[in-house]
Amino acid sequence: MKKRIKKIAIIGFIIFLLMQCYQPARNIGYEQYFSSNFTEMYKVPKNVETSLRTSCYDCHSDNTDYPWYSYIQPIRFFMDGHINEGKKELNFNEFGNYSNRKQRSKLDAISKQIKSDEMPLSSYTLIHKNALLTVNQKEEIINWINTLNKNE
Repeated sequence: MKKRIKKIAIIGFIIFLLMQCYQPARNIGYEQYFSSNFTEMYKVPKNVETSLRTSCYDCHSDNTDYPWYSYIQPIRFFMDGHINEGKKELNFNEFGNYSNRKQRSKLDAISKQIKSDEMPLSSYTLIHKNALLTVNQKEEIINWINTLNKNE
């Protein structure tokens, strides 16, 4: 019985090591200039932009700031899934490519999800404490979005 458990553990460890050889492309576009970027479309106050970049851009842009543990599989698979899903739902770098209607819809969704504490995800803020939005930051973002909606 002990030999069998030891054999399974060794095989599991070898599989884990082999998984580390697969390192998919990273979601990094630092060298690119995004003319359709959210901040190019709107005059975003610096404090709002900073909050959005800190709390949202890792999953909702083409510029993920990868932590050291992103090199470890299967953690990377999990992260890539979140990033791909997040970008599919909203990509700040592609915001200008959305129709006006979709832009307004996305802004409303941002506001609603921040109000209801759906975003940023708790699984993200568990490790990234700096991504937690304070009450003041939430109010600043929501108020700015409301101001945009009134002007349109």
